[in-house]
Amino acid sequence: MRNLFIPAAALATVFTTTALAQDLTVGVSWSNFQEERWKTDEAAIIAALEANGATYISADAQSSSAKQLADIEALMSQGVDALIVLAQDNQAIIPAVQAAADEGIPVVAYDRLIEDPRAFYLTFDNVEVGRMQARAVFEKAPKGNYVMIKGSPTDPNADFLRGGQQEVLQAAIDAGDITIVGEAYTDAWLPANAQRNMEQILTANDNNVDAVVASNDGTAGGAVAALTAQGMEGLPVSGQDGDHAALNRIAKGTQTVSVWKDSRDLGKAAAEIAVGLAQGGNEMAEIDGAAEWTSPSGISMMARFLEPVPITADNLTVVTDAGWISVEALCQGVENGPAPCN
Repeated sequence: MRNLFIPAAALATVFTTTALAQDLTVGVSWSNFQEERWKTDEAAIIAALEANGATYISADAQSSSAKQLADIEALMSQGVDALIVLAQDNQAIIPAVQAAADEGIPVVAYDRLIEDPRAFYLTFDNVEVGRMQARAVFEKAPKGNYVMIKGSPTDPNADFLRGGQQEVLQAAIDAGDITIVGEAYTDAWLPANAQRNMEQILTANDNNVDAVVASNDGTAGGAVAALTAQGMEGLPVSGQDGDHAALNRIAKGTQTVSVWKDSRDLGKAAAEIAVGLAQGGNEMAEIDGAAEWTSPSGISMMARFLEPVPITADNLTVVTDAGWISVEALCQGVENGPAPCN
């Protein structure tokens, strides 16, 4: 996987001048803008578009695939030159990609796969994210009963993550050291749904649970809430996204890891790719860091994958040093915690 950071000289060859982008409008279709991390992504996208002289407009599908189709139609009617789409449903979004292609509007599949070769896929290495989650939990609980709290069944990332998690845990499962006693998808990635699933699994197993591999920080929060209600807080729990609440839980000891995908980098890259494609001077294969990639359904696509970083109690200073979260926010309610909260 190639790193996001692009030398200035490379940018000059991949993207044309800011002056030529001043009449461009990029539309962003968010699947569910309510999640904390998307606000950070949006700020990065806006900043990069403004730096390239382009205009930002957006719509929030509010976790509805039908609304997202209508949103994209509305964005196109406003004359967008490119679309960045955080898909609610991998398959339901295909007609929107077709409509954009018919109008010559390039599409960037943002962080979530759209299995269509006409969409450029930009994300982090989500299989590796799953591996990182499982490694961190396995280090704390090499034996015992595991619960797998998965992502949305309509998001291919859920299965990419689950595949990476299984790679790490398979040998211990085969040896009988780990037993998966509960596993559930989380509709729409909603924390409330994750909490309900976790509560049901705890009840079914008489609370005989030793670790939770949750696929993002929202679902981790739901799992931690269910564990806390049973006096079981402190069990190993994974997540991802570097949500501020999750990082605070790591400092408090109620979450083990959040795999940090610096969405500031992802948003910047998406904006620059969208502008470059909208200007018409670049093919997908010419985008810096792009590589041919085969989707789970065997579709050949162009994609770029960024590298994630697992954040645990041992390296919380990474996110404060990067300005991702303030020490005050990270350490709120923490006494004698890990650095920098000690």
